[in-house]
Amino acid sequence: MAAENNLIKKADLARAREVDFVYRFTDSIKKLVEALGVTRTIPKAAGTYLKAYKATGTLQDGLVAEGDLIPLSHYKTVPVNFGEIPFKKWRKATSAEAIIEKGYDQAVTMTTDEMLKDAQKGIKKYFFNFLSQGTGLAAGTTFQSTLAAIWGQLQVLYEDTEIAAVYFMNPLDVADYLGTAQITLQTAFGMSYIENFLGLGTVILNSNIPKGTIYGTAKENLVLYYIPVNGADLGEVFQFTSDELGYIGIHETSDYDNMTAKDTVVSGIVLFAERIDGVVVGTIGGSITPTITTDVDTITIPVGGMDTIHAKVAPAGTSFTWTSDDTTETYVKVTPGLSNADVVITGVATTISGGTDSPVTLTCTAGGVTKTVTVTVSASA
Repeated sequence: MAAENNLIKKADLARAREVDFVYRFTDSIKKLVEALGVTRTIPKAAGTYLKAYKATGTLQDGLVAEGDLIPLSHYKTVPVNFGEIPFKKWRKATSAEAIIEKGYDQAVTMTTDEMLKDAQKGIKKYFFNFLSQGTGLAAGTTFQSTLAAIWGQLQVLYEDTEIAAVYFMNPLDVADYLGTAQITLQTAFGMSYIENFLGLGTVILNSNIPKGTIYGTAKENLVLYYIPVNGADLGEVFQFTSDELGYIGIHETSDYDNMTAKDTVVSGIVLFAERIDGVVVGTIGGSITPTITTDVDTITIPVGGMDTIHAKVAPAGTSFTWTSDDTTETYVKVTPGLSNADVVITGVATTISGGTDSPVTLTCTAGGVTKTVTVTVSASA
């Protein structure tokens, strides 16, 4: 006798489980994207690579004598390759004996749920490891003062851009405060978050972040890059249950050769910050040793010539001073540059002995840290 029409069969239930698995993962990551304020979700097309372009260059000092040719300021765009997305593949098999002993719901469904959580953990761990490489630094005596210091650094780093800040911290660093404060906690992708925390921005709480450390960046700096499992030519070969975006795919089969229920899950998702120099790492109860970098260690300029020493003091906002051992400016005149710790040097020596005048040492000092540059004035060609 033929089966009735619309009879619910085992294959239908397997499909329903796959759809539920995909829906819960996709819904969770959509909530995370919303909480983080990510506006760029980029699917990878077959044969393509994700690159960003950063503009670099030097602005001339602008001090040009009357009638002289104005020098060109040179800028160029430099591609930054973010590499390949790791395409993750997981598989599990449940034996018939396990299903008999524990029941299908416990043996298959509950273990699939745990598999989903572990897939989420991997994405979060990659993201937080990436943020830990941020080059901005901040510190404070409490988590509130550290958050404020990070906020200040972000305002300097993005001074020409209107941004919304987002911070990432360990819940243990804020637990005591949350116990007495009137705060609303929300959840996305297995993480709790607070919107407009202390008026500084969104705070994401997760135990993967080291206790005593806070990461901060602009929401506009975050990108979600992913391999669509229902695209990128995978659909030509494999059949996975997925959503319209293809964040994750699952395929469930029964293997009669060894009597197991098999689940194969695939996903390729990377959350990252486009500008690693736009990420600030804060330390609660710590202190920061400033860093000073210059584009040159030695430089030679002609008599009457002018050049700029490009220098940077981090963290942003750190006070600094430039001093010269040529205190009377007999050989080199030093004036402030246009940005950060840049200085403009002018060769003012009028007497050349042996082709060059004695080298002058310029010293930049910030928080007890020093960096020296040697300047030599030579005869004009």
